[in-house]
Amino acid sequence: MARFEFGVATNPHPRRVTSDALKPPATQRPHMQVSVDVKGEGRHEVDTTALGDGDSATYADLLATLELSPQEVSVLVDGRPVPEDQPVASDEVTVLRLIKGG
Repeated sequence: MARFEFGVATNPHPRRVTSDALKPPATQRPHMQVSVDVKGEGRHEVDTTALGDGDSATYADLLATLELSPQEVSVLVDGRPVPEDQPVASDEVTVLRLIKGG
């Protein structure tokens, strides 16, 4: 509970660590080894620190390293599809090739 002194709130626990202090700096990219299972083709290991531009790698960046197009595949995490522009947040990814027919 905060105290008020002269109209200013003060922190009664000045040494308490906030969750922001535990986050890595924005310039430091998180290191993650991602196992990508391309169904029918095999499993690949990808290091996300070498992917994409900006703060974090996306699933589209992950697909690009495997020379796969987001228009030709679907990316699944825990059995659910994820958007290709979403940052990689799982160390296990499944890729299914989409089949067209007529």
